[in-house]
Amino acid sequence: MSDRQRKYFGTDGIRGRVGVPPITPDFVMKLGWAAGRVLSAHAPGQQKVLIGKDTRVSGYMFESALEAGLSAAGVDIHLLGPMPTPGIAYLTRTFHAQAGIVISASHNAFDDNGIKFFSHQGTKLPDDIELEIEAELDKPMSTVTSRMLGKAHRIEDAAGRYIEFCKSTVAATLNLDGLNMVVDCAHGATYHIAPAVFAELGANVTELGASPDGFNINDGCGAAEPAALQAAVVELGADVGIALDGDGDRLIMVDANGEVIDGDELTFIIARRRQNLGLLRGSVVGTLMSNLGLEQAIRTLGLGFERANVGDRYVLEKLRDGGWTLGGESSGHIICLDLTTTGDGIISALQVLEAMAGGSQTLAELKIGMNKFPQKLVNVRMQQKMDVMAIPAVQLALAAATEHLGDNGRVLLRPSGTEPLIRVMVEGRDGSEVDALANELAREVETATSGAAA
Repeated sequence: MSDRQRKYFGTDGIRGRVGVPPITPDFVMKLGWAAGRVLSAHAPGQQKVLIGKDTRVSGYMFESALEAGLSAAGVDIHLLGPMPTPGIAYLTRTFHAQAGIVISASHNAFDDNGIKFFSHQGTKLPDDIELEIEAELDKPMSTVTSRMLGKAHRIEDAAGRYIEFCKSTVAATLNLDGLNMVVDCAHGATYHIAPAVFAELGANVTELGASPDGFNINDGCGAAEPAALQAAVVELGADVGIALDGDGDRLIMVDANGEVIDGDELTFIIARRRQNLGLLRGSVVGTLMSNLGLEQAIRTLGLGFERANVGDRYVLEKLRDGGWTLGGESSGHIICLDLTTTGDGIISALQVLEAMAGGSQTLAELKIGMNKFPQKLVNVRMQQKMDVMAIPAVQLALAAATEHLGDNGRVLLRPSGTEPLIRVMVEGRDGSEVDALANELAREVETATSGAAA
């Protein structure tokens, strides 16, 4: 189903500013009730839902609201407490629950929050189920009889279960003794999990961003802002730095020189390692925004490379459609589909650390073989949403820029899914040329759209 047919659900659940509809306690309570009603209808007799959250202060409020709504629908609730998004997906599968619910706004600041659902398989809910939940939301809320009310339980060993699962995704012989690392948890859901995973494998771990207070999640730290991690790695003389985002599904790494290794470079490292071990199936999937250097490096390995629309949801869809196992985004969402069902920052980091240990190579050495192209992104604001590609002047400007770059670059015009913006992206071998072309094309788009709106 198209997102246009939805009233609340977007590509990654329901997200927004806390206190602004629909991210309010009354709506979230009714959402829990509606989800409970729909899920119970599809799986009678298995009325159990898991709820996990990140560390933002509003998570307590929405956890209680969901608990009340689900109970009113006659569904039992199992509370995980702070838990990374991929951990909730895993535990939903292993507890044979009808669904898992994530309370998180990922890499956003603390004053945002959101609700996302996993199916009993630990995958995104099917579109038709989300639409059924939306339809139920339009009905008056009712409550089952007192005898049928759902009960709440707390899973005390949730963190330990997920830690053991993460470690199981690498060889039992992996030993990180002697490896000095800094782990930045973004004051988010991995604060009590990620350091333990790496320490239990033998690494000497220095924690960063591991003291959540409800308000500091993603604040100047984590995968979206790795400057503090870069500085810590250099200052401490560490071998590697690991940065996760607030809900633990994104990974950025830092080498011993303090250089950021982004999602494209990490995808290349994992692809080459898994190819050498005979564990890679089919093509590697990136997105429209993946660096051209990644595509060329993957093809140099003799592998196919496919681009999906921007968003880990679309990467996952293309992997499943092709029967493939590895995909990623520049932002650090990396999916190893033969190991888990969703993007997982800890598991992705373990794949890279295993490559370092297996070849006795540094992180800087592992990325040799991929050369990132300079890339420039310019956002052009429009007076109103419109089909920019239908404007002749834009078509001509795009064709001219594409012809100028030839095989040595790439041009992309992409409308924002949420704002009246056009994202102009140019990449090529020469940084100054890329900057000039991107700015020129952005001016052409701005002029053309202003004329079309008038």
